[in-house]
Amino acid sequence: MTWVNALVQGVLLGGSYALFATGLSLMFGVMRLVNLAHGDLAVLAAFGSVALVDQFHLDPWLTLAIVVPAMAVLGYLLQRFLLSATVGRTQLASLLVTFGLSIVISNALLQVFSADSQALQAGGIRTASIHVTTGLAVGWFDVLTFAIAVAVLLGLQLFLARTTLGRLMRASADDQQAATLMGVDNRHVYALATAIALATVAVAGVLSGMRTTFAPSSGPFLLIFAFEAVIIGGLGSLWGTLAGGVVLGVAQAVGAQINPADQVLAGHLVFLAVLAFRSQGLIPRTAAA
Repeated sequence: MTWVNALVQGVLLGGSYALFATGLSLMFGVMRLVNLAHGDLAVLAAFGSVALVDQFHLDPWLTLAIVVPAMAVLGYLLQRFLLSATVGRTQLASLLVTFGLSIVISNALLQVFSADSQALQAGGIRTASIHVTTGLAVGWFDVLTFAIAVAVLLGLQLFLARTTLGRLMRASADDQQAATLMGVDNRHVYALATAIALATVAVAGVLSGMRTTFAPSSGPFLLIFAFEAVIIGGLGSLWGTLAGGVVLGVAQAVGAQINPADQVLAGHLVFLAVLAFRSQGLIPRTAAA
């Protein structure tokens, strides 16, 4: 039962990683843009929730109604006025710009909030659990996070497949020049895709802030897990992101079961194994399409 418990906890942890990685996967799938500021943007959302709680005494769950739209607007503006210059150019351009953005965000947060760790109080749901069988219990918060991740991925999949804007995003991703000739405003489409990506980042950041403590320097740590989930699942594949997150979470849970000090290392080893033997990921973008 101990190993079953580890597997279940790993799957639920994978939902959290998948939620983090969704925005990263979407931006790469639509614009071929690797966002190194992804983790810092999630931390920015978490600190935005902290500010709302401190200033207006809002429940952290309610702050999602403000933080998510605010991050979506920020994403639109970032893409329209900063990241658009990197679209269609070499990958190095986007890496350098988003790396610089990462440094700016982390240092700005350090100036405003200091280097102290923060945490968001999720209430009783954070410690409540479901006792499935003797020796097997799952936390309500973990189940809710996994359900939110699946709902976000399903919503994005339906949006991209069945809406006009979603089809425009896929057309711009497949052939930017052809989409332009058909009258598509690629800059606007890409900005909306980034807005959606940052909205998912905001959800992931606030939920992560409820799960554990965070600081202005936490961004790169979160980016690593999101990036590994995307690579394991397959670049640009939404459901591959969920699969990659689950694989990463299970690997860490099994590693922790063998030796608690090897939890993170086990995930990194699985990531390296996927790169070595299946570099296109578990569910490549072409297969997912």
